[in-house]
Amino acid sequence: MRSPASGLTLRQRAELGTGLRLDGVLWLTLYLFLLFAVPAKQVLAPLGSAGAPSMLFGLAGFLLWLLLGVGTSRPSPLRIHPIRIALGVWLFSVGLTYVLAMARPISVDEISPADVALLSLVAWSGTLLVAHDGIPSRARFDLLVWRLALAGGLLAALGIAQIATGQAWVDRIVIPGLTGSGDLALTWRNGMYRPAGTAAHALEYGVLVMMLLPLALHVAFHHRERPAVRRWTPAVLLLVLTPLTGSRSAYIGAAIGLLIVMAGWPPVRRAVVGGFGVAGAVAGLAVAPQVFDSILGLFSDSEDPSITSRTDSFGMAADFIARDPLFGRGLGTFLPKYRIFDNEYLVLLVSVGIVGTLLFLGIWFVTVGVLLHARSESTDERSKDLALSLVASVTVGFVSISFFDAFAFPMTMGALFLLVGMAGSYRRQVTAWAPSFTPPALVSGRAGARS
Repeated sequence: MRSPASGLTLRQRAELGTGLRLDGVLWLTLYLFLLFAVPAKQVLAPLGSAGAPSMLFGLAGFLLWLLLGVGTSRPSPLRIHPIRIALGVWLFSVGLTYVLAMARPISVDEISPADVALLSLVAWSGTLLVAHDGIPSRARFDLLVWRLALAGGLLAALGIAQIATGQAWVDRIVIPGLTGSGDLALTWRNGMYRPAGTAAHALEYGVLVMMLLPLALHVAFHHRERPAVRRWTPAVLLLVLTPLTGSRSAYIGAAIGLLIVMAGWPPVRRAVVGGFGVAGAVAGLAVAPQVFDSILGLFSDSEDPSITSRTDSFGMAADFIARDPLFGRGLGTFLPKYRIFDNEYLVLLVSVGIVGTLLFLGIWFVTVGVLLHARSESTDERSKDLALSLVASVTVGFVSISFFDAFAFPMTMGALFLLVGMAGSYRRQVTAWAPSFTPPALVSGRAGARS
């Protein structure tokens, strides 16, 4: 039976009101808070770059998955989980490159970064696996989607405030036990402040918010069980922020994400949204022409140092790749003092070789394939749009990391691995929902149903 007011079944609405549950959604909500709310440059000082709270929580997530997902799994018919397989094969290849790196003569200052890189992968993988196997129902899945959209709206609001005031604000946050590991001041480009939110860099921030934009649009159009103002606010804030990011990668990411989600929209919605977009662009040009001048300058200035630095990196990368073409020199061993490529795929080719890079891309291709196949089996518009929104978010992430050394930025990679895990969870709920672990409820009642 379906509730006409919300579009959700009565059973789903009941599940939303079961209160605080000790399941994957609660765990991932805590992870989102640590990932997005804690400034990326605040870490536990004794652990250095491995001391980000979100990273430690991700490692705990991996242990949680091992204990509850593997150790207590019930006998069931053999099911193939393509995303888990793709992740496992890639992690095996990265582990092999680590062994090969440690077996050869290696600079002392490369060992610790290699260890941290491996721990980071385990932490991100833990988040992916909890999302993949720990979400117990479609209603809880939708709740996590809403919280991601809400997080995107809050990050956008912070970025807009940073632009309006010229203040970072996050530099005033003091968290006991954490120490700042870098400058949090805003940067300036083409006559505009570049917002960074709580991210380590404005470029990472721009990519991150554009990854969340497709999900925010899905919530705006389809989460009708929520008041209109509440469900539309995150999407509107993200759309307002988009031209203000001052980042080529953000503009490209926004274009990719919007093109993908619009491909699945009804023609009338595409026309209406396109009309609002044109009207907004005209109004913005009249009110703040310097913003559009700045955007055009980013794509028309062939002498921009950030562009020439990237293009000049290809020759050096080719020299390093030629030394260890198949498995590379080891993840984390190519230090910034050698070169900053501003292209994670070049870094991967150098560090994990052609094999590791292709297997990493394989995770993207498998994820998109899984989502499109599950979408074809969905019977309602909301589920179909959710699948395409996840395709858009994941694709924005995998494309955008070609614009910066993303593995050094935990917010982007933490969010990307989470989205990949959610894609696997979506496939499982469309085919036959069967979470691998379902811990009991902590609290019964309706409290926190829409938090």
